[in-house]
Amino acid sequence: MEKQYDVVIVGAGSGGYIAAIRAGQLGLSVACIESNPYAARDGQPRPGGTCLNVGCIPSKALLASSHLYEQVVHHTAEHGITTGGAAIAIDKMIDRKDGVVTKMAKGIEYLFKKNKVDFIRAQARFVGMRDGVYSLEVSAEGSVQQISARNVIIATGSTPRQLPGTRIDNSIICDNAGALDFREVPKRLCVVGAGVIGLELGSVWRRLGADVTLLDAMPDFLPGCDTAVSKEMFKLMSGQGLKFDLGVAIDSIALTSDGAKISYRDRAGVSKELACDKVIVAIGRVPNTDGLGIDAIGLELDQRGFVPVDEHCRTTVPNLFAIGDVVRGPMLAHKAEEEGIMVAEIIAGQAGHVNYAAIPFIIYTSPEAAWVGKTEQELVREGRAFRSGQFPFSANGRALGHGDAQGFVKVLADAESDLVLGVHIVSSLASEMIGEAAMALEFSASSEDIARICHAHPTLYEAIREAALAVDKRALNL
Repeated sequence: MEKQYDVVIVGAGSGGYIAAIRAGQLGLSVACIESNPYAARDGQPRPGGTCLNVGCIPSKALLASSHLYEQVVHHTAEHGITTGGAAIAIDKMIDRKDGVVTKMAKGIEYLFKKNKVDFIRAQARFVGMRDGVYSLEVSAEGSVQQISARNVIIATGSTPRQLPGTRIDNSIICDNAGALDFREVPKRLCVVGAGVIGLELGSVWRRLGADVTLLDAMPDFLPGCDTAVSKEMFKLMSGQGLKFDLGVAIDSIALTSDGAKISYRDRAGVSKELACDKVIVAIGRVPNTDGLGIDAIGLELDQRGFVPVDEHCRTTVPNLFAIGDVVRGPMLAHKAEEEGIMVAEIIAGQAGHVNYAAIPFIIYTSPEAAWVGKTEQELVREGRAFRSGQFPFSANGRALGHGDAQGFVKVLADAESDLVLGVHIVSSLASEMIGEAAMALEFSASSEDIARICHAHPTLYEAIREAALAVDKRALNL
């Protein structure tokens, strides 16, 4: 006899597991289904999705390890600290990363039990809908059973975009998962894609000694960022030793006796070749809907393969929702989480909400880049009158004390109302500071509101206040 739930979530990634927990908190009967084993050493599916298993969390663990190594080797002398003979044990660094992931995965499983969520390790497939109830077939290790639910949330995430004609073997030619599991530092590394993933993974291995070249089809660096951020980040990343060739067209990536050879044409159309030990392909991600059996319930995808949804993540089929990377909008874990909470609350009869205009973006390099709201070029295109205030960390006492005074804060505000429209930060702790900016946008703050808030001294986030003051041309420390 099939078991029926109030809600079934297909996918236990950032959006799916959070939706399951919130639905459980609200007293609904919940099942969360996951089929992808990701990097699980035992081959069993784990919760957490791409973000926890082969994305956000493991990459940040490696970024932390590689940053600490670089600080010890190159940046302690100015503090009067002499070191010698520092070495990195790659296996131990990778094992530490795996330990962090395993600990968090077990934490999610504990939260499932705490909130009475059935975690089902299986492949889910729609088999039909009758009288408002969805039937799903779940199969694992040869066994097949059916479950049903009045509400279903598709949270199947995304997969790495493939480069045509290139086979990922995760030995020499790797995607983001393979790039997190190198067991030695490559002497020559090529990263195809100079976006967020490419920059972060390239930074990890550059800090540990790799000669890193990033190739990107886009003619401009980080085109989605505010121009001031992209210019600053290009200068800083290049200064650290990352090499860039932008506006290129990849012709082929071929394995060789000692690695790989990339054949491409630069922006002028000149043919070039690049030999390397490892290649990381990081050219974006595509929605994952394979094997879901969506035809059985009359759901159609859009031209790009995404599940069409409204502002509350409802699909065109009754009581069927979709969240996260499989729907429109930025492919960000925290965006998926917010959508998961919203949908769970809507199913429970509450008023769910996501403010897509106040979702922060972060690049976890060193320094980091973070932003929320509009860029200056977006405001110019919209024809909206605005004022801008910018404050450098070179005038911030805490940053100088840390010996890391790169970057700035930039605040954009409406010319008439003074409403904060966007905040952009380049700093070693931009990811932590952007929270204040997101709150400002969420609660419709003005730059004057930020300027009137007492900011503790000495802190890095004082620079946000100074940039807000600079909107009115009255920064105090510049």
